[in-house]
Amino acid sequence: MSASSVIGTSLTMAKALNEGLRKAMEDDPKVVMMGEDVGKLGGVFRITDGLQKDFGEDRVIDTPLAESGIVGTAVGLAIRGYRPVCEIQFDGFVFPAFDQIVSQVAKLHNRSAGQVKVPITIRIPYGGGIGAVEHHSESPEAYFAHTAGLKVVACADPSDAYWMVQQAIADDDPVIFLEPKRRYHAAKAEIAAAPTPLHQARVIRPGTAATLATYGATVSVALEAAEAAAADGTQLEVIDLRSVSPIDTETVVDSVRRTGRLLVTHEAPLSFGPAAEIAARVQEQAFYSLEAPVLRVTGYDTPYPPSRLENEWLPNLDRVLDGIDRLMSY
Repeated sequence: MSASSVIGTSLTMAKALNEGLRKAMEDDPKVVMMGEDVGKLGGVFRITDGLQKDFGEDRVIDTPLAESGIVGTAVGLAIRGYRPVCEIQFDGFVFPAFDQIVSQVAKLHNRSAGQVKVPITIRIPYGGGIGAVEHHSESPEAYFAHTAGLKVVACADPSDAYWMVQQAIADDDPVIFLEPKRRYHAAKAEIAAAPTPLHQARVIRPGTAATLATYGATVSVALEAAEAAAADGTQLEVIDLRSVSPIDTETVVDSVRRTGRLLVTHEAPLSFGPAAEIAARVQEQAFYSLEAPVLRVTGYDTPYPPSRLENEWLPNLDRVLDGIDRLMSY
């Protein structure tokens, strides 16, 4: 499928990512992909399906089961002028590569006084909701957002998936690219004609009563909650943050100044998570606009539970609506 034929087409997130990766490889011969089973198999989730057949084994590389080796090799390729795209098969598998990411990938540009660019994109299927065991359902974004030198983004719909993965690959800085795996095949959506800037949040549902800010897989939950709240006369403004680091604080603050209330939701655990950072920034910049404390609905401060309990652990519709009720009660 050519890039022009993708625009306006309804695709799943999985297919949109595949087309976005294909477009990046067509546009720049220095883009290479590497990861466990990304070539012949097309990845566990088939995101890279067909790419090795079309671009060859030198550009779509099946690697050993060694995440540290995948990212370490990518560092060398980046220094030599390539734009490597690393796939981490599941979120919890990224930790063997953690030292490479925070010690090398995040620091080489600064260490070299800006002379060395590290245009590495690290794709991580993240989050729960697929009935998987531990190490397959984690939300590790706070680790990377806390690391200076890394950018962290999360797509929430097929159009953003298509455009954002290309923007991440074209970025001269390293990008942690989070893909909500339970949304891969959830629903089709039309691919927009042009992208939103990579680190710009977007108001995806206007409202007046309160602001609901989120990203990734919980965007669909937030929209569902806003629909349910509207039936009771509460109009929620929903913001898809899209970028965890840097955070588009301005869009959130502007919304809160209009609504007076803010609830932040994400799958990552509560303590020290992105929601806490957003809450801090909002109270610093919009304190006198707040009519209630900033509330959070997140995963719990526990290891990810067995699959039979994950629906209660994740920020589901009932938990988000309960948070809205508490927010509106002030």
